[in-house]
Amino acid sequence: MLQKLINLLDFIYKKKCYFCRNSKESVRMCSKCYEQMEHLPVKINRLIDGQKVYCAGVYDKNLQKLIRGVKYHKQKELAYYQAKFMYEYWQNICDETDFEVVPVPIYPTREKQRKYNHMKLVAEEFCKLSGNNLNYELIKRIKNTKPQYKLSKKERATNLANAFKADRSKQGSGKILIIDDICTTGSTFEEMIKELKNNGISNITCFATTTPFEE
Repeated sequence: MLQKLINLLDFIYKKKCYFCRNSKESVRMCSKCYEQMEHLPVKINRLIDGQKVYCAGVYDKNLQKLIRGVKYHKQKELAYYQAKFMYEYWQNICDETDFEVVPVPIYPTREKQRKYNHMKLVAEEFCKLSGNNLNYELIKRIKNTKPQYKLSKKERATNLANAFKADRSKQGSGKILIIDDICTTGSTFEEMIKELKNNGISNITCFATTTPFEE
C-alpha cells in the first residue's frame, strides 16, 4: 500500500525538464537537453600569469540557460549537471584527485541575499564526481564588486582590484583548482591568481564552465 502511494506521488509530482518541460525522465535536465550542450576542444584556453585556464563548453543555448538557472533563478538541482558537464571535460585533462577545488567566492552580503553561492554548489558536485576536495576557506571576496557583464576589460580589472583575500593557513596539501562559470576576459581568475601568489601559493589551475571567446 505504501509503495503504491509513493508511486502515485511520484507520478503526480514528476519533475519537468527545466529546458524542454518534458517530464518523461522526471529530472531537471533530461538526457536529450543535456546532450545538446557541446564541449570545446580539449586544450588550454589561455595562460594567465603562467597559469593554465581551461574552459569546458560552447557558450550557447542550453549551457547559457543552465548557468543562469543555477546562478540567478535558484535552480540548485542544476548545479549537478553543470558539474557533470565540467567533469566530463576535465577527465580528458587530468585524472588526479589531489586538487583543492576553490569556487570563486562572492561577497558575503550578496551570498546572504541569494542564500547560496552558485559556484560552491557546482564545486561540491564536481568534488563528488572527481574525488577531489572542496576548499571554500582559502580565499574570500572582501570587496563588493559591480556585476562584470557590462564592463570593459579595463573596467573589469579596476572593479576586481584587491577584491580577494587569501589565508594560507587554510591551504591543504593539494594543488589549487579554481572554478568559475564564465571566463570572459579572465579578470576574476587573474586577480585570484595574483592574491594567491602573493601568499606563496603558485600551483594553480583555473577552470570555467564556458567562455564566450574560444582562443
